[in-house]
Formats: sequence, C-alpha cells, structure tokens
Amino acid sequence: MEEPSEISSPKEAADNALVLAFGRLQGAANRLEYILGRSLELECGISHLMFEVLLILGRAGDPGLSMRSIAQEQVLTTGGATRLVDRMEAAGLVERAEDPGDRRGRLVRLTRLGEETTVRASRLHVENIRRYFLAPLPPEDRERFAEDLRILSHSARDELPRLP
Repeated sequence: MEEPSEISSPKEAADNALVLAFGRLQGAANRLEYILGRSLELECGISHLMFEVLLILGRAGDPGLSMRSIAQEQVLTTGGATRLVDRMEAAGLVERAEDPGDRRGRLVRLTRLGEETTVRASRLHVENIRRYFLAPLPPEDRERFAEDLRILSHSARDELPRLP
C-alpha cells in the first residue's frame, strides 16, 4: 500500500491510503460492535463489555481473577472494572470470593447463572460472527484475516502501558 511521503493538504490527509485503511478497520469494528453488542443486549440482557468479562472469567476458571487483572484485560481503570463487576454481581453473573493466595485480596468468579449466560451468549455471538464477520469475506481469506487480526491485537496490547 503506497502513500505519499508527505501530506500537505487536508484533501491529501483524507485520501491517504493508510489513513483510509485504518478508518475502514475502525469503522468496521465500530459497526460490528454495535450489531453484535445490540444482539447480546436484546437476547441475553448483557452488554458486550459484560460478555467480554464473562469470557475472561470463563477462561481463567477457579479461583477467579483479581479486579486488577480484569481491568488490564479490558483496558479499563480499576475503578471502571469495579463498577462493571458491581453491576454484574447485582445481576447474579459473578461473585467475589476470598483470594487463597492473599488474605486481603478478593477474586471475581462466575456464578452458575454467569456460566449459563456465558454459554448462551456465546452460542448467539458465534452465529452473529459467522453472519456479519465471516460471511462477507471470501472463504479462502478468512483464516489469514483472523490470524492478521490476532497479530495486530497482540502488537497493540504489547504497546499499552501496564497498570501499576
């Protein structure tokens, strides 16, 4: 992908191939986030962010994760993670438990309802991913595209500052 070495006007900035490519990526991600998130809200009663936390906790298993770990995984402040987990706890999806490795610490883990919601929401989400994310792509490009997204995600994650 070629682009001019110097941008000297707003028109050149707006038409820059790299700027356009990134804008398309961001636009597609935002639109898909809306479509898939709205479906989770309507069908399962959870936000997409809650779903992501359910998946993180499902992946972690017992005994659960610290609030700090959840915040780092979701690029949230610890306060933001705490408020989100408070809402999820009120909905019966997660519970806080003693940290066996730290008497002062608390861990967050899935409840039975949280486990059931994770499974139900994941089934819906997979169908929506197939419909809105994979179906528009040529079948021969899907695997490579998914791998390229993994590379980009990990590269960006590695550039983020770590929470204290």
